[in-house]
Amino acid sequence: MGKDVIIACDFSSGQKTLEFLDRFGEKKPFVKIGMELFYSEGPEIVRQIKKRGHKIFLDLKLHDIPNTVKKSMAVLSGLDVDMTNLHAAGGSKMMAGALEGLTRADGTRPILIAVTQLTSTDTETLKNELLINTPMAETVMSYAENAKNSGLDGVVCSPLEAEAVHDRCGKGFITVTPGIRFADGDIGDQKRVMTPAEAKKAGSDYIVVGRPITAADDPVAAYMRCVEEFVD
Repeated sequence: MGKDVIIACDFSSGQKTLEFLDRFGEKKPFVKIGMELFYSEGPEIVRQIKKRGHKIFLDLKLHDIPNTVKKSMAVLSGLDVDMTNLHAAGGSKMMAGALEGLTRADGTRPILIAVTQLTSTDTETLKNELLINTPMAETVMSYAENAKNSGLDGVVCSPLEAEAVHDRCGKGFITVTPGIRFADGDIGDQKRVMTPAEAKKAGSDYIVVGRPITAADDPVAAYMRCVEEFVD
C-alpha cells in the first residue's frame, strides 16, 4: 500500500471546490469531502468529483445505533467513494453493522476506517469533559483494537499515534492522520500535529491536509511540497 496525501476540501460550496480543483490541471489529488461540503451540496458533488478522476475519502464520521449506520453505509456505498469513516466510540456492533452495510453484493466496498479521538481533543478535554481518565494514548489504542476486531481497515488518528497503532494492530492496519502542518505554518485549532516529513517517519499511511494547502497562495505548490515531504 503506497502512501498518499489527501486534500481536505472543506469548502462551503461545490463551485468553490471545483474551482479549487481546476487549479491542479491534469493532477488528480486524492480529496476528502467532509460534512460542510456534503451537507451543502449533497451526493451530487461526490459524483462530480469522482467523474473528474479523483479518489475520494468521504468523511462523515457516522455515529448512531447499529441499524441506522448499517443502512446509511449501504447508501454511501452506492456513491463509489474510495474511503469512508465512522466514530469508533459507537462500539463494535455499530462498526460491524457499518461494514455489512458498506459491502456490496459483489463483495467489494470502500476502505472503512474509524475515528479514534479528534486531533482537536487534548488530554485535558478527554479527562474533564469526556470523563475518560484513561491516558490519551491508551484510549486511542483501545479504540483502534476494537476497530480491527470489528473488521475495519484502519483508523483516523493523530500522526503522533500512528507508529503505536501499527505496533498494536499490525503494519497492514491503515493509519489516516490529520493534524498536519508545515514546520513554518500556523497550527490553527489543532492540538496534536506533525509536519508531513515527521508523519512519514512516524508511519502514517495517509495524511489529510486542509488549510496548509487550501489557504495557501499557491495551493498546487503547497500540495507538491506535501507530496515531496511525505511520499517521495
